[in-house]
Amino acid sequence: MPERLSDQLEQKQGIMNPVKALENHGQAVWLDFLARGFVANGDLKKLIDTDGVKGVTSNPSIFEKAIGSSDEYDGAIAAALKKGDRPVADLFEHLAIEDIQHAADVLRPVYDDLKGEDGFVSLEVSPYLAMDTKGTIVEAERLWKDVRRKNLMVKVPATPEGLPAIEQLIGQGISINITLLFSQAVYRQVAEAYLKGLEKYVAKGGDPGHVASVASFFVSRIDSLIDSQIDAKLKTETDAGKRALLTSVQGKVAIANAKLTYRKYQEIYGTARWKALAAKGAQTQRLLWASTSTKNPNYRDVIYVEELIGKDTVDTIPPATIDAFREHGKLRPSLTENVEGAAKIMADLPKAGISMKEVTDKLMVDGVKLFADAFKTLLDAVSKTAGVPA
Repeated sequence: MPERLSDQLEQKQGIMNPVKALENHGQAVWLDFLARGFVANGDLKKLIDTDGVKGVTSNPSIFEKAIGSSDEYDGAIAAALKKGDRPVADLFEHLAIEDIQHAADVLRPVYDDLKGEDGFVSLEVSPYLAMDTKGTIVEAERLWKDVRRKNLMVKVPATPEGLPAIEQLIGQGISINITLLFSQAVYRQVAEAYLKGLEKYVAKGGDPGHVASVASFFVSRIDSLIDSQIDAKLKTETDAGKRALLTSVQGKVAIANAKLTYRKYQEIYGTARWKALAAKGAQTQRLLWASTSTKNPNYRDVIYVEELIGKDTVDTIPPATIDAFREHGKLRPSLTENVEGAAKIMADLPKAGISMKEVTDKLMVDGVKLFADAFKTLLDAVSKTAGVPA
């Protein structure tokens, strides 16, 4: 955990901490970070108390960094091995479940105070199952049972194979964090899977108030890929009009895409179909902004926090970006500002020779691969520490 995250919690006396003030705009902050010592040392509790953090997300990359770059798991691995040899994947899962349980317990008061509307910790199914519907369902059911925490969300990717798994799991009353969302079209499919799942659960007599879900919509990765395409085109484009069009959308697509997705969220959860579920106690599936750290040094370091502030959303933020926003973040209800301008940016994109579908399809494929690669590195790190074959 970066030192500054815990050292600066008491700054700006007399002025509301900008991170905590996000809750006044109806937005929840979740921490995009998890490590054993971070929870054990009380640092998560400090963030909950001072910054108003209401959740934690994990993924293979986060666990790989936590386990592979420190020795804080050595004792836990040694203790687990004393109980008998086990495959490296099982050994990692044992460690991950313990970490998730500890974080969930720290967040349980938030969950209770907010009557199950927040206070969640997310744990991802194996990225190797991203294209396996049945395998995803089986693993998600097992993780839900093994973690034994009401404030768990099982993470399932929004792949074509993941969508039917999401519907079935929601239909069983399991809370799901849908990850790797980039496309407005796929978001609509994810929302439909959630609604169908809730309807099935209610039809079986289930209480939908106990089911929670977020749709994790990735942001900065979109700008990174599109900006690289724009840079390549600018190197050869000589027409002044086309160059102006390219530069006019540079660095703006991710936020525009998110704004239009939020508008779709508002439409979906304003329908009679939704109101029938809400009358039974169902919660909306909130949009969660993921990949919110700024990758381009030419952009403001908190741009993906400042420009996506809106009611009934979640922003999952890494530690360094939380630090930066606490220091100099500016708040306004930005998510609903100039939505028509956002629509124009998206309409201009194909005119600039860039296909949003190709971009989002590539980002989905790349995202699955990145998590799978991180998972492989993670298992290698556990294998090395445990002294057993991977």
